[in-house]
Amino acid sequence: MSPGNVADALLRRWYVVLAALLLTTAGAYFVVRPTPQYIGSAVVVLKPPVTRSQPNQYTNLQPPLAVVSYGVVQQLRSPAGTKELRAAGVTGSYHLIPRNSGTSATPQYLIPSLQVQSQAASADAAVTSVRRIVDVYSAHVRQMQSAEQVPAEARITPSVLTSPSAAEVQGTKSRGLAGTALLGLAAGVIGALWLDRYAMSRRKTPQGRRRSSGPLPVAN
Repeated sequence: MSPGNVADALLRRWYVVLAALLLTTAGAYFVVRPTPQYIGSAVVVLKPPVTRSQPNQYTNLQPPLAVVSYGVVQQLRSPAGTKELRAAGVTGSYHLIPRNSGTSATPQYLIPSLQVQSQAASADAAVTSVRRIVDVYSAHVRQMQSAEQVPAEARITPSVLTSPSAAEVQGTKSRGLAGTALLGLAAGVIGALWLDRYAMSRRKTPQGRRRSSGPLPVAN
């Protein structure tokens, strides 16, 4: 199909291009004025019990604690855990992300810390969901140790390193506008060409049927 044929098809199906333009304009409006979204976050760490050799719990973060933390995360990611979090009042989307950054005292990939994130339409809702996730996570840690009858003085304890806070999601409007424009242009051109070809084929089909519907020749 030559550029001239494409231009003719677009002119014939101008209403399709106009509809795509209107939809693109509506999409661009939502990109420029998006619905506010906030991400709440907090960091929780599992601390070992205090011992005489290690009075500072934060210098005694061992890999087994990271395994325990990940086990609790897997429980909360399961369908039963998701249902439990929803029942506790967690709304919107959320993420449980084991942290992998290390220091000189705590090796990389072995830190028993967890980053909790929740996205909601308001800052208060995002912070509230984060706090409820932390509460459910802490309850699972306590229940796990109670089931194993771990003495109180030997139990690990969850501690909030970073208090729950929320920040507004900041997107790049220029990229959003560029993507919306490209999608609108592609949808308008492809839709107009497809409809034009479909309409042309519909016009040719009845003629072909009329030509082939005449009486068959009779052999002598």
